[in-house]
Amino acid sequence: MQDAKLIQNFLDDLLVEEGLAANTLEAYRLDLEGLSEFLTLHVRGEQPATLLTLNPEDLANFLEHLFQQKLSATSVARKMSAIRRLYRYLLVQEQRRDDPSRLLQLPKTRRALPKIFDESEVAALLAAPEMGTELGLRDAAMLELLYATGLRVSELVTLTTDGLDEQSGIVRVVGKGDKERLVPVGEVALERVASYRRASRPVLLAGKTSKALFVTARGGAMTRQNFWYIIRRHAANAGIVKPISPHLLRHSFAVHLLNHDADLRAIQMMLGHADISTTEIYTHVSKLRMKQVHARYHPRA
Repeated sequence: MQDAKLIQNFLDDLLVEEGLAANTLEAYRLDLEGLSEFLTLHVRGEQPATLLTLNPEDLANFLEHLFQQKLSATSVARKMSAIRRLYRYLLVQEQRRDDPSRLLQLPKTRRALPKIFDESEVAALLAAPEMGTELGLRDAAMLELLYATGLRVSELVTLTTDGLDEQSGIVRVVGKGDKERLVPVGEVALERVASYRRASRPVLLAGKTSKALFVTARGGAMTRQNFWYIIRRHAANAGIVKPISPHLLRHSFAVHLLNHDADLRAIQMMLGHADISTTEIYTHVSKLRMKQVHARYHPRA
């Protein structure tokens, strides 16, 4: 019971101080409950350790236990990250005088580089929708806006009619952890959205009312699943054969900006990353792409 209350207090603090998403908080809870259960089942001395009394040896034993379960290095690193955050919190709260996780060596993980579209592939994808139809106008507007802003697909499909200010060219986004950010929108995307709102959206709604900016053929709010189907269909029509995911446009947005010398901090703000290290992964993709171009086109590569 003591561990359960301690974990809940820690999660409450994260929610208030950092506004972490519910899924992240639940992952932390499961990771910390796993450690607590391990301590209960593995007696040290006369009685089991608790989260407040464990020592570095207990954590090392827990780490070994995780690897014995054949968990990946990524999964183990995530669990240990939650544990480290807990003990930093307990130090600040003066519930412990030491950090038993301080000297713990986390397993090294290889972070997969995100896949992206080439700029020519983006151009082909954006040109794929039939602009002479209501659904084509809608699809063109969604694809253009996604590439112009780097929004997550969940952020795109939940945009409301007042979320995009066409006069100022700014979209207001509520991202992970209910954090709001403002992202600039280019002229082409603004024109596509304006055409959709004027000539397509009223037809699709057929007299219905909706706060959703993007709606389906039946007048309902757009969903992630619907958009997944839309982007795959248009990619096929554009002759793109690589595996497709809606996140490819978000990744492409970031890498293409870096390729054209955009500031990394500005990209971080537009993407809504809490930590610059998350954004830095795109610099590796950008450098890799430059090497590939050099190897392919330089006469003495």
